[in-house]
Amino acid sequence: QVQLVESGGGLVQPGGSLRLSCAASGSIFSINAMRWYRQAPGKERELVAAIRSGGITNYADSVKGRFTISRDNAKNTVYLEMNSLKPEDTAVYYCNAEIAKVVGTKFYSYWGQGTQVTVSS
Repeated sequence: QVQLVESGGGLVQPGGSLRLSCAASGSIFSINAMRWYRQAPGKERELVAAIRSGGITNYADSVKGRFTISRDNAKNTVYLEMNSLKPEDTAVYYCNAEIAKVVGTKFYSYWGQGTQVTVSS
């Protein structure tokens, strides 16, 4: 089995910072892309940031310059550093990863359970 476990969410004031972590565990041979999505109440889930195994990153326009995605391949962990947070960043944040469990097999998409981020004064 493969599990993704997020941590680091919480309540923060506008302009504040939070750091999310997502650790993958279980039967893992290789991890390709790792991503952060978010879903606000009444809205569709949207891609926030992604990072490939080689380190190439991309971001949603709404978070460029404020959020930074990074990964530690030795720990099978992806991070999301969020600065200058705004009330519109309030959402449940989900981790996603493309994981191959055995050498030579295809990559499958796995999801974490989500962590709540609330930006409010």
